[in-house]
Amino acid sequence: MNVIVVKNDRELDAMRRGGKILGAVLQEVAKMVEPGAVLKDLNDAAERMIREAGGEPAFLGYRGFPAALCVSVNDEVVHGSGARDRILQEGDIAGLDLGVRYGGMIVDGAITVGVGMISKDAKRLISVARDALQRALEQVHEGTPVGDVSAAVQAYVEREGFGVVRDMVGHGVGRDLHEPPEGPNFGTKGTGPRFPAGATIAIEPMITAGDWRVKTLSDGWTVATVDGSLSAHFEHTVFVTEKGCEILTKQ
Repeated sequence: MNVIVVKNDRELDAMRRGGKILGAVLQEVAKMVEPGAVLKDLNDAAERMIREAGGEPAFLGYRGFPAALCVSVNDEVVHGSGARDRILQEGDIAGLDLGVRYGGMIVDGAITVGVGMISKDAKRLISVARDALQRALEQVHEGTPVGDVSAAVQAYVEREGFGVVRDMVGHGVGRDLHEPPEGPNFGTKGTGPRFPAGATIAIEPMITAGDWRVKTLSDGWTVATVDGSLSAHFEHTVFVTEKGCEILTKQ
């Protein structure tokens, strides 16, 4: 059964603590993103900081994933392995996606940052992706249909001239990395299951500068745009309340 899991006070407290770790680590890793940075160095720093703070990297080993940090560069949408020796170049953009387990509970968050000086088009793509997440969060409260969040993201992103990835979605998170419900970034207002108070949800717009279609690369993990266009990704884990939501993964 696809039951949306409501968290108890102990579980929520663990997720708040994990969220603080995640937000702090993402901030520090983002500062390391510069021309010449090696993805593996970013990954190793993220894992070290998570463990020093008392958490565990939730992605490392998940279904065999080889890294603690996902780093997705340029046309890579999600799931780029941070364990690669790839070197970031001036003008690249990099999506940093991180999962932290603390006290047996998982939180998930992501940001996209520029590498050195980036183009105006890349800056605008990142800005719209960030704003799309904010618009999604504004929809969330007890009783909100998932489709309201989906429709808000799609309407805004497409009005701004960008594509919305269909194949990858947000999701419930907490006891497991992926829980019900799925949260597409496209859809129809008023449809889908309704969020109960106490649910914890990872909301994550993934948008493209061109066509929304994606493919999985030969490494079996990295998802990239079919047309080679740039992609940006932002994500927060939130706790649903009667009147809104509490962001657990603030940076």
